[in-house]
Amino acid sequence: MLGQRNVYLIGPMGSGKTAVGRRLASLLGVEFIDSDAEIEKRTGVDIRYIFEKEGEARFRQRERDVIADLTALEGVVVATGGGVILDPANRERLAKTGTVVYLETTIDTLVKRTKAAKTRPLLINDDPRAVLERMMVLRRPLYESVADLRIETTGRQVRAVAADIQQRLGQRVAKQSPT
Repeated sequence: MLGQRNVYLIGPMGSGKTAVGRRLASLLGVEFIDSDAEIEKRTGVDIRYIFEKEGEARFRQRERDVIADLTALEGVVVATGGGVILDPANRERLAKTGTVVYLETTIDTLVKRTKAAKTRPLLINDDPRAVLERMMVLRRPLYESVADLRIETTGRQVRAVAADIQQRLGQRVAKQSPT
């Protein structure tokens, strides 16, 4: 797999990073790690609790620490949190240590995929669509700036998205190899 370079999945909440990441890791025969799950494992509480008790700034610090540790690994697939790209240090680490794959999704799809979730602290309000739209105005350029690959997930099955990424990773390796 890319000479043991990591694959990082970025994108908004609801874009499919965790589901696609699990499938992709299985296809590539490597370990899958979800950065939010890693934060929860280390703290013993869920992300929502961290946001409620410590605030977003403290969560982002915890996220920065986890990303620093995960980017030190080799040959893993990592699903990142949707806001990971807000921190310039995270963007730099991801770009330097692996292939960054941006999972693009429409706002309508994000609303559908996240509406039942009570574990997404930034969407617990009266108008999740407006929150998602505001987030994407800020985050889309950051996702695009760090992405090596952009993959559309709207209306696609996890299996198809993961296979598409696997194929495109293989094409990147072929282009980078001396002939």
